[in-house]
Amino acid sequence: MMITAVKSIAERLATSPRRLWAVAFAILFALSASWSLATPIGGSPDEPAHLIRAGAVARGQVNGEEVMTPHTVGGIKSYWAESGVVLPRIYEDVAETHSCYAFKPWQSADCAPALKQRSGTAEVTTSAGRYHPAYYFAVGWPSLLLPGKTAFYLMRLISAAICAALVASAVVSAAEWRRRSLGILGVVAAATPMSLFMFGVVNPSGPEIAAGILVWSAAVALLMNPDPQLLSRRVARLGIGATVLISIRPLGVIWCSGAVFFALLLLGRRDVLGSILRHRATWVWGALTAVSAGVALVWSSTHPDHSVINAPSGFTPLSAARQTFDNGLLYMKQMIGYFGWLDAEPPAVTLLLWCGVAVLLSLLALCYARLRDSLAVLGILAGIVVIPLVAQAMQAQKVGMIWQGRYLLPFAVGLPIVCAAICHERLPQGGFAWRRLMVLCSAVLALADFAAFVWALRRMAVGTGGSFFISPAHWAPPFVGWQPCVLLYGVAVAALGLLVALSDRKETDQQQGEVSSAGTSGDGADDGSAPLAAVRAEA
Repeated sequence: MMITAVKSIAERLATSPRRLWAVAFAILFALSASWSLATPIGGSPDEPAHLIRAGAVARGQVNGEEVMTPHTVGGIKSYWAESGVVLPRIYEDVAETHSCYAFKPWQSADCAPALKQRSGTAEVTTSAGRYHPAYYFAVGWPSLLLPGKTAFYLMRLISAAICAALVASAVVSAAEWRRRSLGILGVVAAATPMSLFMFGVVNPSGPEIAAGILVWSAAVALLMNPDPQLLSRRVARLGIGATVLISIRPLGVIWCSGAVFFALLLLGRRDVLGSILRHRATWVWGALTAVSAGVALVWSSTHPDHSVINAPSGFTPLSAARQTFDNGLLYMKQMIGYFGWLDAEPPAVTLLLWCGVAVLLSLLALCYARLRDSLAVLGILAGIVVIPLVAQAMQAQKVGMIWQGRYLLPFAVGLPIVCAAICHERLPQGGFAWRRLMVLCSAVLALADFAAFVWALRRMAVGTGGSFFISPAHWAPPFVGWQPCVLLYGVAVAALGLLVALSDRKETDQQQGEVSSAGTSGDGADDGSAPLAAVRAEA
């Protein structure tokens, strides 16, 4: 009974992009909001600095007074250029609320002092004062309406809603392929637990990753799977994703250019590019993206980083690149999931299963890829390795070894999306257990995602040395407690898995029946080797 109802819902979603977007948004928002509740305020990388920046921008303090603040990281003394702003005194507490448990995974978050509204104002500093203010305008306004901690959680939920909306649009783009489940699987694999974690906190990395997923999904669909009736929508999605991505950091220009370049390698027909460039929507969104890029570059050039680091002697660009290369496995873990202040590793099952799905998609794509398809996959893989090396070599002497895996996610999310698209277009239509593969992959990703969430919650509730079953909990998410958070996340991640597994179940049944009939009647080959292009031509 329940299975029949789920099938019916999946079929209805497949016929309505708006319903699909709404359901995908609800699922992704539930996942991100669960992270919002399960993470203490200030309990994610640099969140105190971003909360202060959001509160300041909401109050019109877009440019604070530059303050050189001494710091010692890894035994290296440095002076960070921070912005001084005047805010309610609770922001002074936010800056220190994580200090008792950050980088101490054995310590639960209950040691943090309670955040209470206090009268008066205080001068506080933020290392995010040079960042483009657009994101902070979007999330900072609740601090004007609500008291302290409640406003902080609402700011998180607004950020989660923005990210969920962007990724839901990517799901709709992916669902426009013939085999919808493959495209959606690529998007779900791109939304790693680390991505969902960043979606649920106040940090521009969240919308940056979400916009990267949308840019890759829209660009690949636009160029590889052209459809004149969908061209305007896909160009609009690409333009929205590019505008958000570029407005977060100047690197967004590079991430967008990389996505478009590799999507061009997957170009289906030569006349597709001409029809896209002649379309009015392309010029409109191209102009908006260009304006966004210009504003972002002007902002970046007028707000340089004056931080000073006392780099040790012998610390050269080559040594920085070598150290970055040695940290490659750590960065890979951080892209899948490294929670708290990068002090809470995910469970081994999350790493193994998520990597297994990514490797499976990559190998299947390379097995059936054309030359240009292979160059796209190998080029993305090379970029994942080379970009951190170049970035660290260029900046390490000035800002230190600050690279984290999440910085590369707006680019790296393109790997599962591109591989899923290649599998969709190149793998044979019949003779392959597609339904079983989709069910298996969606179940694997759901299990890995759920395990990562519970593991991160356990770290905050009892510490890594505490009870395996999170009971008794020393710290618990506010408003609801930890059990409802786990239940909400489990239901949402199961729903996301079902969305992948059942999104094209009816069509797959029909296609397999046609292939089987063709094989038994002698009208077609029974080995399922007919390419998808031929099936489309016959249809």
